[in-house]
Amino acid sequence: MAQDTILSAHNLSIGYMARKSTVTIAQHININLKSGSLTALIGANGIGKSTLLRTLTGLQKPLGGQVILNGKDINSYSPEHLSQQLSLVLTDSLPPSNLNVYELVALGRQPYTDWLGSLLPEDITKVNDALKLTQTDELATKKHHELSDGQLQKVLIARALAQDTSLIVLDEPTTHLDLLHKVNLLRLLKKLAQESGKCILYSTHDLDMALQLNDEIIIMKNGNLLQGTSKELIDNKAFDTLFDDADIVFDAPTKTFRVK
Repeated sequence: MAQDTILSAHNLSIGYMARKSTVTIAQHININLKSGSLTALIGANGIGKSTLLRTLTGLQKPLGGQVILNGKDINSYSPEHLSQQLSLVLTDSLPPSNLNVYELVALGRQPYTDWLGSLLPEDITKVNDALKLTQTDELATKKHHELSDGQLQKVLIARALAQDTSLIVLDEPTTHLDLLHKVNLLRLLKKLAQESGKCILYSTHDLDMALQLNDEIIIMKNGNLLQGTSKELIDNKAFDTLFDDADIVFDAPTKTFRVK
C-alpha cells in the first residue's frame, strides 16, 4: 500500500511567550508523517513534547516555519474543517457527565452532524465500526465513569476513530496503565494504523516499548529532533545520549535502557 504524506513540518520553530518575551524550545524542525504509520514521540520530561504536539495540531501557532496537514497550512483551516482532518486524545480528565460509552464515542461525529447532533445512518455505522475495531462494543451501555483506565483509553481512541480523520494524535496515552494494558493499547494503535491507513502520532515515556512496537520514532533532545525507524536511530547511536546521566545506558542488542 502506497503511503501518502499526512502531516509535515518545515523548518518549524516552537515555543511560547513568557513575560512579553519569546522562549524558543526547538527550531529547524523537519518531520514527515505518513498514512498507515504509528510514530512515537519521546524525550525527557519538560523537553517540550506537549508544546510540539500543540503546534503540530494547530492548538498554538509556531514561532516560525510551517505545518502542512493534507496539503494545506494547518493554520488556514477553520476549526470545523480542522476537526474533520485530525482528532486529539488528551490526558485531561473528562468533565462530569452521565454519558455511556456509546454516547461518548458518538461525540466523535460532532464535526459532521447538524446543530442538534442528530446521527444519520452513516454516523451510526462509523460509531459502531469504531466500537468494534477497539473491542469496546461490549462496554457500549456502561457509564464512562465506571470504566478502568485501560478501558477508558480504548473508548477515547474509539471516539477518535468515529471522528474519521486521517491523523490521530495522542498525548501520553499509556500514562497510569500497567504493563499488560500498555502493550495491548500500543498493539491496538499499531493494528489501527495498519488496517485503517490512518496516521497515528503519540507521545510516551515508555521507551522500551516504543522501540519495539512503532514504525518510526521521533526523538526530542536539547532543541533538536531526529526521526527514523528504530534500526536507523540505533545505528546512528541516537539513543546513547538521550539522558543526561552517565549511569543510564542504552543496550542496542536488546533495545533497552539499563542502569549501570
